[in-house]
Amino acid sequence: MTSPNQKSDPIFAPISGPAFTAPELPTYESLMDCIRCGRCLPVCPTYQQTTLETFSPRGRLSLMRAVEDGKLDLADPGVEEHLYHCLDCRACNTVCPAGIPIGELIVEGRAAVEEKHPRAWLIRLILTHALISPRRIEWFAWPARLAQRVKLDKLGVAMFGWVPRFGPALKDLVQMAPTLPKPLWRELAKPARSLQVVAQKNGSSETSQVSQSQYRVGFFLGCVMNVAFGDASRASVKVLKQFGCDVITPQDQMCCGAPQDDQGMKDVARRMAKRNIEAFEKLGQLDAIVADCAACSGFLKEYAHVFHDDPAWAERADRFASKVRDVTEWLDQIMPSDWPASAGATKSITYHEPCHLANVQGVRRQPRALLMRLKNKGVDVRELPDATRCCGSAGIYNMTHPAMSKELLDRKMADVVSTGAEVVVSANPGCLLQLEWGAKRTGSTVKVKHITQVLAEAIEERTAQ
Repeated sequence: MTSPNQKSDPIFAPISGPAFTAPELPTYESLMDCIRCGRCLPVCPTYQQTTLETFSPRGRLSLMRAVEDGKLDLADPGVEEHLYHCLDCRACNTVCPAGIPIGELIVEGRAAVEEKHPRAWLIRLILTHALISPRRIEWFAWPARLAQRVKLDKLGVAMFGWVPRFGPALKDLVQMAPTLPKPLWRELAKPARSLQVVAQKNGSSETSQVSQSQYRVGFFLGCVMNVAFGDASRASVKVLKQFGCDVITPQDQMCCGAPQDDQGMKDVARRMAKRNIEAFEKLGQLDAIVADCAACSGFLKEYAHVFHDDPAWAERADRFASKVRDVTEWLDQIMPSDWPASAGATKSITYHEPCHLANVQGVRRQPRALLMRLKNKGVDVRELPDATRCCGSAGIYNMTHPAMSKELLDRKMADVVSTGAEVVVSANPGCLLQLEWGAKRTGSTVKVKHITQVLAEAIEERTAQ
C-alpha cells in the first residue's frame, strides 16, 4: 500500500509518456535517448554565446519532449523560436556519446511546427519559387545584378539607411551581397558541347583532356554557387577536367533541398530530391556525382535517409546517395599526391571548415590534403583556430537571426585575422558569403576563395611556365 508521503515523493510519481504526436515530430523514444550529459554544450555555438540551456542541443530536445508530454503546445511561438535558433551545424552530433542524431531531430521538430504554423511568407516565397533550381534563381538574381551595376544598391542605402530598423537591415544586406559574376548554368546546360566551348575559351589544351577522360562525372551545380560564385564553380569544373573527368550537368536538376529541409519544409525538399534522382539517372553510368557546395553534397548524401521508409524510392535514393562526393573528397581521390603544381599567386592560406562538410559528411582530412599539395610547393598553410566552429551563415540564418550571426562572424574573423594568412578558403557558398561579409565589416584585407579556385590558379601558373 502506498503511503501519503510516497504519493508526494517525485520518485513515486507516474513516469510521463507521450501525450501528443504530430506529423514529422521526432519519436518519443528518440528524445528519451538523451542522457543530459552535457557533452554537446561546449561545441554548440549558440550555447557558447548565451550560456542559456534553451539555446543548447539538449535544451531543444527537452523542449520537444515537453511538447510530446503535453506540457507545451507545438503552436506556441516560443517553441518555434527556440527550435529555429539552432544553426543546424550538427556539431552536437559529433560528440554525443549516445549517438543521438540531435541535429536531425531538431529539424524534424521544425517540420512538425511547419505543419501547425507555416514559415513567414517571404521565406516560403524564396524557398518555393526562387531557390528551387540554378535556372530559376538566375531569374531572381538579375535585378540584383542590374542594381549593383548602376549603383542602385548604394543609392538605396544613402536614401533609406537612416530609417529605424529598416535602414540597418538594408545596410547589412547590401554589404553582405557579393559582386555577382556571370552565372555558370547556361554554359553547363548543354553537356554535349558547352564544356568544350568553355575549354576553348580558356585555352585549347583542355579540349583534348575531355576526350581522354578517365572518369564520367555528374556535376551538381548549387543554386547559390551558380549566381553568387559562378567563377568558383568554373574553377571546380576546370580542375575536375584537368584530372581526367568528363563533366556532365543535367538540364533538369533542381535545388538539392537542403534550405527547404533546414526550414522544416520537408515535403518541398522531398519533391526536389525525387526530381534530382530522376535527372541524374538519365545520365546513365557515372563514376561519381560531384558538388562543390558542402551543403549540397551533404544533403544529397542524406537522400538515402530521406526515403528510407518509402518503398518506391528507397533503393533509387540509396543508389544515388552512394555516388555523391564533395568536390574536395573526389579531387583528393583522383589527384596524385605528388601533383607537380606551382604555388600560384597565394603565399599564405588558412582553411575554414564548413559545418556540413566536417560535421555532416565527416570530410575533414581531404580538404587539408589538397592544401598540403600546395604547401609542398611553398604555400604557407596555417591552421585556423577552432576551424570547425560555425561562421554564422547557416543557410539563411544570417538573415533570420542577424544579431547572433554577427556575433559568430566577428569571432570567426578574429580567428582568421590571428593567422595572418592572406587568403581564407572554404568549400561552401554560405561560408564564402559570410566570410566576405566579415572581411568588409572588419576592414580586413584577407581574400576569400573557394578551395578549387586556389587549385585552379596553381594549374594556370604551372601551364604558363
